[in-house]
Amino acid sequence: MENDKIKASRASQTRSKEERPKVWTPPSSLDAPPAPDGFKHRWIRAETMGFDDTKNMSGKLRSGYELVRADQYPDVDYPTINDGKYQGVIGVGGLLLARISTELVQSRKEYFDNLTRQKDEAIENDLLKEQHPSMPIDHDRQTRVTFGGTKKS
Repeated sequence: MENDKIKASRASQTRSKEERPKVWTPPSSLDAPPAPDGFKHRWIRAETMGFDDTKNMSGKLRSGYELVRADQYPDVDYPTINDGKYQGVIGVGGLLLARISTELVQSRKEYFDNLTRQKDEAIENDLLKEQHPSMPIDHDRQTRVTFGGTKKS
């Protein structure tokens, strides 16, 4: 009689997919469109406390950033600047959306990594010049973090 019961294979049994309940999160005022291939988007400060930050903006534009215009993304309604010299640019709260090529980002990273390495080497060479043979300088550059310690009773 037990042979009359045919068990279905485990693979043929399907479980209904349980969907997680959707969790509400407050909207971000800095939502931005996805950057095109080969670019990264960044928010750049154009004004602070009601005053134009021309030094910051001109520095960013000279270093390779380009402002992103809302008409480049006609399918979605992003907040835009309505008047002034940045009219039509995606922006909110004194920040403007800008893009920079990933090649330029990588080149800048390599530049600053090289600068840091040169400064580290210069410091190490200065230390070697200052050390005395009877009192060598230890070059142990490891950081240790410990927790706890002695407990007072």
